[in-house]
Amino acid sequence: MKRLILALLAAPLGVALLGPAGAAPSEEAGVTFIVTSDSHYVSSKNLERIDRNKVTIERMNAIPGTAWPDKLGGGKVGTPRGVLALGDLIDDGDKRDETPVQWRHFEKQFGLDGTDGLLKYPVFEGWGNHDGPPVGKEKFGFSVQAKIKERTVARKKAGRIGNVSENGLHYSWDWDKVHFVQTNLYPADTQHAKVRYSLPWHDPQGALAFVKDDLKASVGDSGRPVIIVSHCGVDTDWWHPEDWAAFYAAVKPYNVIAYFYGHTGTGPRRYKPEGEDRVLDCVNTGQSEKGSVVAEVTEKRLRLAFHAKKDAKAEQVEWEWKYPLDKPVTAGK
Repeated sequence: MKRLILALLAAPLGVALLGPAGAAPSEEAGVTFIVTSDSHYVSSKNLERIDRNKVTIERMNAIPGTAWPDKLGGGKVGTPRGVLALGDLIDDGDKRDETPVQWRHFEKQFGLDGTDGLLKYPVFEGWGNHDGPPVGKEKFGFSVQAKIKERTVARKKAGRIGNVSENGLHYSWDWDKVHFVQTNLYPADTQHAKVRYSLPWHDPQGALAFVKDDLKASVGDSGRPVIIVSHCGVDTDWWHPEDWAAFYAAVKPYNVIAYFYGHTGTGPRRYKPEGEDRVLDCVNTGQSEKGSVVAEVTEKRLRLAFHAKKDAKAEQVEWEWKYPLDKPVTAGK
């Protein structure tokens, strides 16, 4: 597995990802959005995490007009279309009396549509390995995945998303020409036969099949930019390396400009199976209590960075930009 992870780091940052080579960066207005993960809302221990998440969300609300760092070309951050929350929304996904409390903290701070919580933008969340088992497999009568399905119905009804998987879990949407796919835990269909780890919690429930069907129907040969998100990345040992390669093969025909995920840390990583020539730019979005990734896509460019607290536990929080990524993209048809 180490050989796979390290072998993928041969191409320089800024190369086009699984799509045609891009043109020079442009300063034109584009699609701005925020990505975060691992909010890990709690109910009885480490309660200060809730306040740290609150500070991050308040910063998200204030981000429009903030200056991009000079190394990303400067200018002002636009108004985000929404926030992508990539799993481990809460800390205990099936714990008596605690899971519902933790979920209420998530709902109160993140809300759903930008009007019903602290956050002032719509939310597009998926579940992670802390968020409980598939619907019906929970032991204590409260299912986070059932709540996410309910919220996805509401998103669909409001017109904020387009395609939803048959099981109601995975979904996709468009912001201008950019196509987004939420695959929840990780983009595979079932847990790999060589992995026997914490089922049924780690069942991806048909995510890769949805990716294949959705991209074929929603993107086709248009060459439009695609962004895929999940909780886990290609540095997660219970998402098997053979499945990483299967995911790569599924998205290779498309102009996938980034793969966002959480779970293991913060910062950009890059992946390609042995024998392939194009890298997949993978962006780990860190923990909500520490900050969030701000991203912008124009017709010719993707730029992003982690907008981070210098010290997440400080009473007076100072902010900085970390892990910048700036690359050319193509807009497609």
